[in-house]
Amino acid sequence: MGMGVDPEKLSETALIEELESLHRTRHDTLLHGSSDALAAHTRRTAELEGEYLRRHPDRAVSAGRTREGARARTE
Repeated sequence: MGMGVDPEKLSETALIEELESLHRTRHDTLLHGSSDALAAHTRRTAELEGEYLRRHPDRAVSAGRTREGARARTE
């Protein structure tokens, strides 16, 4: 069962704000959160990221963030 507002019901601005907040708190949750807190954080992040990807299937992808781009950086 998810926590928080259903991601489909969030405005675009609210979705981005929620994602930014989760990304800011991820490291601290990983290092210091309980197992339950980390699991809840992971679930919510997946829900929100899934909704973002659903809304933006053709989002711009930076060439440096692809497998080929990563290989080019190491050569």
